[in-house]
Amino acid sequence: MTWRGTLGARPVGQDGTHFRVWAPSRRMVEVSVQGAARPLPLVRDARGYFEGVHPVPVGARYKYRLDDREEFPDPASRFQPDGPHGHSEVVDPWAHAWSDGDWKGLTSMRGQVLYELHLGTFTPEGTYAAAIEKLPLLAELGITCLELMPLHTCPGRFNWGYDGAQLFAPHPAYGRPESLRAFVEAAHRLGIGVVLDVVYNHLGPDGNYLAQYAPGYFTKKYENEWGEPTNFDDGEHAGPSREFFVENACAWMAEYHFDGLRLDATQSLYDDGPRHIVQVITQAAREAAGGRGVLIIAENEPQDELCVRAPERGGWGADGLWVDDFHHSARVAATGRAEAYLQDYRGNAQELLSCVLRNSLYQGQYYRWQKKARGCPLWRVPASACVFYLQNHDQLANMLGGHRLHHVGGERRARVLTMLWLLSPQTPMFFMGQEWFASSPFHYFVDHKPELQAVVRQGRDAFIGQFESARHALEREGYEEHVDERAFRRSQLDWTERERRVGPLTLHRELLRLRREDPVLARQDGSQLMGAVLSESAFLLRYLGGDEEGDRLLLVNLGSELELSPCPEPLLAPPRDEGWRLGLSSEEVRFGGTGSCSLDSLRVETSWRVPGMTALWMTSARESRTGPGPRMAG
Repeated sequence: MTWRGTLGARPVGQDGTHFRVWAPSRRMVEVSVQGAARPLPLVRDARGYFEGVHPVPVGARYKYRLDDREEFPDPASRFQPDGPHGHSEVVDPWAHAWSDGDWKGLTSMRGQVLYELHLGTFTPEGTYAAAIEKLPLLAELGITCLELMPLHTCPGRFNWGYDGAQLFAPHPAYGRPESLRAFVEAAHRLGIGVVLDVVYNHLGPDGNYLAQYAPGYFTKKYENEWGEPTNFDDGEHAGPSREFFVENACAWMAEYHFDGLRLDATQSLYDDGPRHIVQVITQAAREAAGGRGVLIIAENEPQDELCVRAPERGGWGADGLWVDDFHHSARVAATGRAEAYLQDYRGNAQELLSCVLRNSLYQGQYYRWQKKARGCPLWRVPASACVFYLQNHDQLANMLGGHRLHHVGGERRARVLTMLWLLSPQTPMFFMGQEWFASSPFHYFVDHKPELQAVVRQGRDAFIGQFESARHALEREGYEEHVDERAFRRSQLDWTERERRVGPLTLHRELLRLRREDPVLARQDGSQLMGAVLSESAFLLRYLGGDEEGDRLLLVNLGSELELSPCPEPLLAPPRDEGWRLGLSSEEVRFGGTGSCSLDSLRVETSWRVPGMTALWMTSARESRTGPGPRMAG
């Protein structure tokens, strides 16, 4: 059975539209159709919902007139062609002739390679149509699932996505709703899923009219760093408020064929009720998908295992969890700086190794930045449920200058960390352009009215100023952090670079091929992974394979050349009667390096030599199984 929503303007019959809105604090709600002689009345029910059917065609523009006075857009508008302050448009979400009937959706996190992108800066045009042209390049790279940053309608010509004011209406700057459907359909034709980032913990500071209809959409029961939090468990109005957000999640699944959701800041979705709102959204979204597989991925600052625990065990039932720990440790390893919320990370070998072996670092230990214990055990969670990244929208836009990892740490370190990231069993997530080490930064950018823009700019300086080096740049060096059109334009990808940046692109492509095709790696089995620290900056990971597959060895050295003499670490020894074969090196010329080491240079008669600033991937295999070739004894 196809899911059908109840809120907003829904076409019925020939040129008829059913309108429904929750406005319990209002005595009268009418539909004011643009160009019509008089408003059309809606009838109130006992719960405060107003509804009615009127002869209003698809394409008509309208607002709701409240108590015979002010007019506001529909909170469940499917399209706001003139932005969040303008008229809503009646859209038929079922008119699209879908051709993806054979698409089964996404049924598991295992095997996924995520790719986060911002529609407005992914291409110079910033449209769905332009983005469609780039999809074959992502499919060829090995991307399996796109994660679109929020599409909620925002004020202005551009926005980084997290100031959404109209949650049901995709932002008009990127194209019409039918263009978004065409984008999702094009991705499915290439075997790529599409997950949408949604923001339910707050709404943007401008263009949000929910409180005009019902103050009960929000609550003062909890604190929220982004404004008044949404209401899921506070009083009699919590029920309709929950219904609004749950229906929004379902609409993206059913009306646009999205393959899942990334839920922003779930730690700020406050709900003390018997069934947490994340669990409710997760179940409802799966049902609304009509049999297609759906992935729900949670962002949760404490990295709480509850997010991915099964509902029958008291959890929320999401499929994946963002893990900031890996990024934070890698960032410190690349830059040598542990400031602000990075202060509790060292970026050393033990830290990076522990994060890969146990899915995260903070699992209940004291966290100085927050002055409290943080996290809970994740080491029993399947590695594929943990999303690892070297950069994302938050960790670029919330740093001074929005600089990418290879800019702040150098390309050599970036290659080493890339090999660790893509050869780890956790689910990897790219940030757009990362595959070719794009030169463009990614900034925070908004296009608010002047008085609000100035306030936002001050807030951004204060936020970035928590980093001592950034505060010095702002206060003493005269540095100016732009949040306007300059920031937006600088954040756009230059796709001509992809043709020139062949080395990084080849590295990412080759590692993703290895991740797919190597039987030991493809299992993503963290229980078959062991590791050892070799020095403050060097460590190894050993992947245990079967008799036919052999083992794998990843050597990671972020310091200078390391000579192990003597070498008592048993994980370096190959299995009996087998030798190590060198597979990949981060320093291969084809990857943009200065040349790989040879097998002979790794070992002398009495020691191992591990090259500096290099990652090495090695396999063990009997000659009878793999054929003759260069190998190195243990």
